[in-house]
Amino acid sequence: MGVSIDVAWKSLNKHQEELCGDKVEVLKTDDSDIVILADGMGSGVKANILATLTSKILGTMLHEGAALESCVETVARTLPICKVRKVAYATFSILQIFHSGEAYLVEFDNPSCVFIRDGKLINYPYKTREIEGKKIHEYRFTVKKNDCFVLMSDGVIYAGAGAILDLEGWTWDAMAEYTLKCTKQTLSASRLAVMLSQACSELYEEKPGDDTTVAVARVIERRIVNIFTGPPAKKEDDERLMHDFMHTEGKKVVSGGTSANIAARVLGKEIVTKADTSSPDVPPMASIDGIDLVTEGVITLGKSLKLLKKYVRDEFDAEFFDELDADNGASRLAKLLIEECTELNLFVGTAVNAAHKETALNFDLSMRQNLVEQLVRTAEEMGKTVKVMYLSLIHI
Repeated sequence: MGVSIDVAWKSLNKHQEELCGDKVEVLKTDDSDIVILADGMGSGVKANILATLTSKILGTMLHEGAALESCVETVARTLPICKVRKVAYATFSILQIFHSGEAYLVEFDNPSCVFIRDGKLINYPYKTREIEGKKIHEYRFTVKKNDCFVLMSDGVIYAGAGAILDLEGWTWDAMAEYTLKCTKQTLSASRLAVMLSQACSELYEEKPGDDTTVAVARVIERRIVNIFTGPPAKKEDDERLMHDFMHTEGKKVVSGGTSANIAARVLGKEIVTKADTSSPDVPPMASIDGIDLVTEGVITLGKSLKLLKKYVRDEFDAEFFDELDADNGASRLAKLLIEECTELNLFVGTAVNAAHKETALNFDLSMRQNLVEQLVRTAEEMGKTVKVMYLSLIHI
C-alpha cells in the first residue's frame, strides 16, 4: 500500500503555567510511523516531567524495536496510581500506522481518538484488556487514504466548562462533530490542528483551565519533492544532473537563476518570468514547461526557510497560514514542503555563482550550500526523509 502520515499538533498551557503537562512524540521506524500523546496528571513542572517520561519510555522502546504490546505493558506497570484520585499519574494514546496500511491504536485513560473516514465519524470497536489493574483500549485495523485521526488530552473535552458552556464542557461528541466539520474545509493536519486548538482557546476565553493538546494524523500517499539548486562544478555535468533530476519520481522545483537557465537549455524549453507586485520583498517566480515551480535562489530559499523554521518551532497559527498561502516563490516552496512532501531529494551543484564570486557570499561553503544544510536539518525535524545529491555523491 505504501502509506505515510501527515502529523501536526498544537498545545495550550494551563493559564499561568510556563510548561505544558502534555507531550507529543512522533517516531519513524523502518516500517511504520508512530504518534504518542502523553498527559501528565495536574499541570506545570510535575505534569511536564511525567508526560515527558511516559512518552520517552514509549518512544525509546519502540525505536529499539520492542513490540508495542510490551511497551504498553511496561508503562502501564511502571506508572503509579494517585492515592487521592485513584488514576494513573500519566495517561497516553499511541497510534502506529505501518507502511503496509495496517494500524494499531492504544488508549490508556485519554479521551477516545476521533476517527474520520469518507466524511463520516467512525465508531471503532476497540477491545479492552487489563494490565496490572489498568484498562487498556486496543484497536487493530487497516487504514485508507485520507483517513484522519485526532488524539487529544482531556483538556480538550473540558474546554469551556463552567464558563461559556455548562459544567460538562465541550464534550467528546461536540468536539468530534466540530472536527468533522473542519475536515470538510481542509485535509491539512497542521491547519486542522490550528483550527481545533483555536476553538479550545476561545472556549476557555484565552485562559485554559487545563493543559490542552490535539495531535492530528492524516493518512497520505508518499509524496516526493525534488529540488535542483546551483550549477554543477563542471558544465559537462549539466545534462547528467538534469537527466537524474527529471527521471526521479515526484514534483520538480528549480531554485536559482543559473539553475533555471541550465534546466531550460538542457530541456529545450523557454523560461517565462512572472510579473509579481504582491510580494516586493520576494524575487519573482518563473515557469518552465515540465517543472512544477521555478524560483530565484538564495533570497527565496532564505525566506522559505524562515517559514519552515517557524513551523518547526510550533509558531503556526491562522496568520502563519495566510503567509503560507501567499502567491510568491518562498511561500509556495514552504507550502509544498509542509503540506505536499514526505520525501525530499536535493540536487545540489557545487559551482560558486559568478554573481557572488567577489562578495562575502563566497566563503568555505557558499551561501547556497549553507542554506541547503539548514534546509536538510529543518526538513528532517519536520519528519521528512531527506537525500542530498552532489552529482554522483549522495549524503543521507
